[in-house]
Amino acid sequence: MFTKNFEQQLDSWKRFRDTLELADDPFTEVINFYKGAPRVSLSCDPWNKNSFPGPWQLLQENEYCDFGIVLGMCYSLQLTDRFAGSKFEIHINTDKEKSETHYFLCIDDSTIIGYNGDVVSVEELPKTLYSQAIYAMDGQY
Repeated sequence: MFTKNFEQQLDSWKRFRDTLELADDPFTEVINFYKGAPRVSLSCDPWNKNSFPGPWQLLQENEYCDFGIVLGMCYSLQLTDRFAGSKFEIHINTDKEKSETHYFLCIDDSTIIGYNGDVVSVEELPKTLYSQAIYAMDGQY
């Protein structure tokens, strides 16, 4: 999808979101989908929610940093009927022991996607993570 022109990307992204409606494991599907995204070191400011690109702007810019990947996963799931009533939060955490920053998506206060490229439960997160920011994603686009 990421190598197509904008209109083709819109169509591909819509078809992908349609597959999430009935997918056995939509969280793994969305992680795998964004593995193909063109990567850059910085595409958006994770510390300023007002500067986050919306779903269509993110798609049009077509450059994804680690935080942009999490935004894309969030938008992909939010724009389905299946997850219309779900609560989405983007978390920024620092691992105290490794001094690493992690961005991940928390769904319904229980499922984490994107932590080390995987799907885990909140209970499985390391105790060494220190919360830096949490952004409620209201889905109003």
